[in-house]
Amino acid sequence: MIQGERVRLRAVEREDLPRFVAWFNDPEVRRGLTSHLPMSQADEEKWYEGQLRQPPAERALAIDVLDGEQWVHAGSCGFLGINWKDRRGEVGISIGDKRYWGKGYGTEVMRLLLQHGFETLNLNRIYLRVFAYNEGAIKVYRRVGFQEEGRLREDHYFEGRYWDTLIMGILRRDWQAAREGEG
Repeated sequence: MIQGERVRLRAVEREDLPRFVAWFNDPEVRRGLTSHLPMSQADEEKWYEGQLRQPPAERALAIDVLDGEQWVHAGSCGFLGINWKDRRGEVGISIGDKRYWGKGYGTEVMRLLLQHGFETLNLNRIYLRVFAYNEGAIKVYRRVGFQEEGRLREDHYFEGRYWDTLIMGILRRDWQAAREGEG
């Protein structure tokens, strides 16, 4: 388990899957994801079985948030496509439970993922892709130190128009410098 103040990251369990299905069938939640079609429980079961075959460092993590005195499953995150030779990995996050949007949980999750990626997995570069219309996510990524590194023009079709996809990244040395500046 990866523990923060108000957030913890843990292994995804089979009993989490019905929540994922409900969240990922909500168009508002799905707008930040690459998936655009309805998802069935069988689809999610197949995804879960595939996750169990992934290397442990690349398995999705469940996001739990502290709500009062109890932990509530609110989303998922993790690394994918880790390149161990070049020490880089792509990160992704989705807060599916909309009750926890806009309350700083995404920022804390990203900080935990960066710490995990740089200190535990020994990555040198962490990057992500985000759609240009997802302004809230972009603010979070900038807040934790990501910089825009590139732009795939009109890469994503959504709601009747084409949108750019931003490539954002952060290097270990920049992350370390920012942490030292905070202390």
